[in-house]
Amino acid sequence: MECKEFERLIPDFIEDKLDYPTLKQFCEHMNMCAECKEELVIQFLVTEGIQRLEDGNAFDLQKELNTRMEDAGKKIRVNSTFLRLGLIMEIAAVCLLAGIVLWILI
Repeated sequence: MECKEFERLIPDFIEDKLDYPTLKQFCEHMNMCAECKEELVIQFLVTEGIQRLEDGNAFDLQKELNTRMEDAGKKIRVNSTFLRLGLIMEIAAVCLLAGIVLWILI
C-alpha cells in the first residue's frame, strides 16, 4: 500500500475499526514512515482534542495516542499467537490422522 492509502485508514484506526490484517499493516507502516506517523498524530490530536474540549475533560493526547499504538501492538501479538497456535493444532491433527490411517493399513 502507498502512504495515501494508509492516511485514509487513520480515522478507522482512531475509531478502532481496523480488522487484524489491516491493523498489522497499518502499525508496521506507521513505525517505518515518519510522514504518515506525523499525519496520525495530527488527526488524532484534532479528533480527540475537539471531543475532549467539548466534554470538558482533562487530557494528555500524546499519551493516549501512544497507549492506542501499544494496545494495537498487543492486539497484533495476541492474534499472531492464536494464528500460530491454530497452525500447530492443524499440523498435529494431520499427523494424528496420518498415523491412524497408517495404523489401519498396516
